[in-house]
Amino acid sequence: QVRLVESGGGSVQTGGSLRLSCKVSAFPYCMGWFRQTPGKEREGVAVIDPVGSAQYEDSMKGRFTISFDADKTTLYLDLNNAKPEDTDVYYCGGRVGYFDVCARRQDIYTNWGQGTQVTVSS
Repeated sequence: QVRLVESGGGSVQTGGSLRLSCKVSAFPYCMGWFRQTPGKEREGVAVIDPVGSAQYEDSMKGRFTISFDADKTTLYLDLNNAKPEDTDVYYCGGRVGYFDVCARRQDIYTNWGQGTQVTVSS
């Protein structure tokens, strides 16, 4: 069983930066960051595959960066030029087992972290 533990959420002002971290206990095949507003479906923010190829939600391109440090077994999401609409609970997700494409679809991910709140104030 893969465990994912997030940290690094918090409050930041518009235009500021924040780094989210997700410590994993093993190596999921796909890894990614998702966001969820209460009452809505979990949405893919950024995902990364085993060779390091990343996909981003359009509004995050150029502002967010996903990366994985294999030595630290930690997944990161760097939020830059934060906007109030980035406010949400962010979840780290991992898929155990092969999949054709590590897409930003929550249904292909098998393990989740506990979530961390990100609040961007104007």
